[in-house]
Amino acid sequence: MVMRNTSGLARLARLASLRAQQQAQQQQQPAARAFSALPAAEAAAAADARGKPAPPPVASVDGKAMHPSLLNANLLKTQYAVRGELYLRAEQLKKEGAKLDFISTNVGNPHALGAAPLTFTRQVVALAACPQLLADPRARDLFPADAIARAKVLVESFNGGVGAYQDSRGNPHVRREIADFINARDGVRDATPEHIFLTDGASPAVRLALNALLRDERDCILVPIPQYPLYSASIQLLGGTLLPYELDETKGWALSVASLEAGLARARAEGKCVRGLVFINPGNPTGQCLSKDNLQALLRFAGDHHIVLMADEVYQENVYQTERPFVSARRALAELPAPYKDGVELLSFHTVSKGTGGECGLRGGYVEMHNLHPGAVEEMYKVCSINLSPNSVGQIAMSCLVNPPKAGDPSHALWKQEREAELASLKRRAVMVADAFNGLEGVSCTAVEGAMYAFPRIRLPPKAMAAAKAAGKAPDVFYCLRLLEATGISTVPGSGFGQAEGTFHLRTTILPREAKMADFCQRFERFHKAFMAEFK
Repeated sequence: MVMRNTSGLARLARLASLRAQQQAQQQQQPAARAFSALPAAEAAAAADARGKPAPPPVASVDGKAMHPSLLNANLLKTQYAVRGELYLRAEQLKKEGAKLDFISTNVGNPHALGAAPLTFTRQVVALAACPQLLADPRARDLFPADAIARAKVLVESFNGGVGAYQDSRGNPHVRREIADFINARDGVRDATPEHIFLTDGASPAVRLALNALLRDERDCILVPIPQYPLYSASIQLLGGTLLPYELDETKGWALSVASLEAGLARARAEGKCVRGLVFINPGNPTGQCLSKDNLQALLRFAGDHHIVLMADEVYQENVYQTERPFVSARRALAELPAPYKDGVELLSFHTVSKGTGGECGLRGGYVEMHNLHPGAVEEMYKVCSINLSPNSVGQIAMSCLVNPPKAGDPSHALWKQEREAELASLKRRAVMVADAFNGLEGVSCTAVEGAMYAFPRIRLPPKAMAAAKAAGKAPDVFYCLRLLEATGISTVPGSGFGQAEGTFHLRTTILPREAKMADFCQRFERFHKAFMAEFK
């Protein structure tokens, strides 16, 4: 399996040029000057060989301490394709005034593509953020009674109000609501606020866990391929190693324990230590939903090999079929025998950014830590304390997510209507997009069972492959750039997520409103037919 570098970013090109210039300058300098520019570890080794003290690392280049060539090497190696070359090219085209009607389907950002916020959530946020409204008798004419009551409870639970620092794990009241949500969802009784940490979206929670797990480059994290680039980027930044396990596209992106076993054996043979196992359910970018049997196989594997299981469950509300409803890892674990139920170390992530709320900008998320050593929980609490506390508005949104209006409450009917209408529309868009892709020559797309994305495979003609090579681009990057420049549709090449050698994909969201999604399908069809005709 080859992970392709698809960034092609101008900044990296500039960096390469700067490094080449620096190397050329050093070759022209006296030996002592060139020696002092070596990286610290290499300089120390060279100095030791000469019996001389190692010179200090280079402090600046061209008068800049933060010169690109002097930055953290892991930072320079990190790639994040979702906002990589295609995103930057789209922004450049906009600045140049390109006469294109842009459709940005590169990132799962519901409100930016026309989704409306859930009314109840925004009412509670508004009231809690402006407590003067709660004291105004006119509020009863503008807000339903249950939104006012919820905001009052939340304001009182935030020590000093929502503008004050809180516990580094988040508001205890909101953490209790999350624990109650988990217990009710999964039929368990042992979810507790002490093991729930609120974060500014799910991504910081993932990085918190990886930061605790990864000690050096010998530590590996098993990550599904295709994967969400948060994992590859974070693992690189933290100096660990991504260990891929491939999902089987021919079987609807099925997960195979045999692939996990093979990856584990390969890593151990190389003297590496597998510390964590990531799975995304429903899948990003693949859109598949795992069955309870799949989950329990993962849990058994993690328990047998003492590997921490990282359950990315942020799309749990986004399920569009009934054959495999969402089952959490927590619920699947509760039904296993005691050795697993009491032993598997499980980290579960959720967020307000996805689902029918789609509150990406409010930055609310959480991680539940189950069966972790108390000392490890304390160490992660220490790390969270460095950031003081998560943002309050995100915590309020999380309260509304896990504890929505109940039947009989004044807000329930509208909340239920908004939620069901959005899920029904997403289901129609999921079918619309997959059918459109499957109707094209050389394109195939598995059913979008959940999440917010389609991940079609594009079979490119040899002439297109040759043209991509001549342009210095990976074939899927070449295709996606041509698509962007011809239609304004911004997608992400499959190589940014990882894909089987010799296959090419792209990821698109299904988030544009239905009329715009139909327009997307028509534009894509016209482009693809013209592209295939050009290179056939």
